[in-house]
Amino acid sequence: MPEIRNFTLNFGPAHPAAHGVLRLVLEMDGEMIVRADPHIGLLHRGTEKLVESKPYNQSIGYMDRLDYVSMMCNEHGYVLAIEKLLGIEVPVRALYIRTMFDEITRILNHLLWIAGHSLDVGAMTMFLYAFREREDLMDAYEAVSGARLHATYYRPGGVNRDLPDSMPQYEKTRFRDDAEVKRQNANRQGSLLDFIEDFTNRFPGKVDEYETLLTDNRIWKQRLVGVGVVSPERALQMGFTGPMLRGSGVEWDLRKKQPYAAYSQMDFDIPVGTNGDCYDRYLVRIEEMRQSNSIIKQCIAWLRHHSGPVRSDDHKVTPPKRADMKHDMEALIHHFKLMTEGYCLPAGEAYAAIEHPKGEFACYLISDGANKPYRLKIRAPGFAHLSGMNEMARGHMLSDVVAIIGSQDIVFGEVDR
Repeated sequence: MPEIRNFTLNFGPAHPAAHGVLRLVLEMDGEMIVRADPHIGLLHRGTEKLVESKPYNQSIGYMDRLDYVSMMCNEHGYVLAIEKLLGIEVPVRALYIRTMFDEITRILNHLLWIAGHSLDVGAMTMFLYAFREREDLMDAYEAVSGARLHATYYRPGGVNRDLPDSMPQYEKTRFRDDAEVKRQNANRQGSLLDFIEDFTNRFPGKVDEYETLLTDNRIWKQRLVGVGVVSPERALQMGFTGPMLRGSGVEWDLRKKQPYAAYSQMDFDIPVGTNGDCYDRYLVRIEEMRQSNSIIKQCIAWLRHHSGPVRSDDHKVTPPKRADMKHDMEALIHHFKLMTEGYCLPAGEAYAAIEHPKGEFACYLISDGANKPYRLKIRAPGFAHLSGMNEMARGHMLSDVVAIIGSQDIVFGEVDR
């Protein structure tokens, strides 16, 4: 009789459900997984090393490209570490703008997660729904920074500029008649705050649509319930953070436990799961989108009634106004020095962590007193989550691996760095 042996299977890196460049080497006993070995590094770009050769203010753009779905949240971690070492005060208005855009980014991230996760499991419609809402938020990114993805909007000492008073308008083309243009521009007549407020009024209804499609869907529950279970003890031991930890029943959120920006002024709840399976993690992220929507509304209400500066007035760190540079020699010198050699941080080290959509994103910065970092270590939440892949997938079927990868919300820009 022939000997029955386990066989090894390459899952990815070209597999559409491998979320980019994951090579998962699976040892299979028939359809059952005996061992799952993630091979990473296929998107390694040496970000931490590249940062060491550039002035501090020129490395913010690298942060956007780490987790390229949660751009401004990555910048926030890096900028906080710099501000910690510099000891500068950030204007209150800038803190509220940061809080608002952190939550816009959280919704953007979770929308792409639900789009990819459900498409992997087989729900095509969700993908189209989620991208419909992402489009509005991308327009908010573009209005404030000029870029839809890599914003480079957060700066040490505040944000690059204040929120615009008007929104870009659609124009008539041969594909778009006057009636269509009028419909598309209906919510673009006011300021950016008006546009975002219109979105926050519509968004809860859209989340209801997602839940109608998925939450009680028989196939969705069969694919997710009881798959990839992680106990709260193991989740803590493996270094899980964010929805991966909260899905296992641990109420840990840096926005509540170690508040930064304006989160101490916000009223919101932390959704927590009970079973630690893929379905609970799905429910946690869906509720997080609702909570983020509520936080954005609170920020809009505050920003409407409080004007003020959005950048520190310390011109050793933030560039002076354009108008000042035209007639003030000192302002011109400040600008020239800032753009060519940047600023020097006092020697020391700082660790700044934020509640990134995927978990705890942190930057550990070591300065030797020069104008560029001596060393930057980035704590990527997805790295710890991927390391738990073997434990989560063992004993499941091959098709369950797809559901587990989807529920981990992995992006390889930050894992490989």
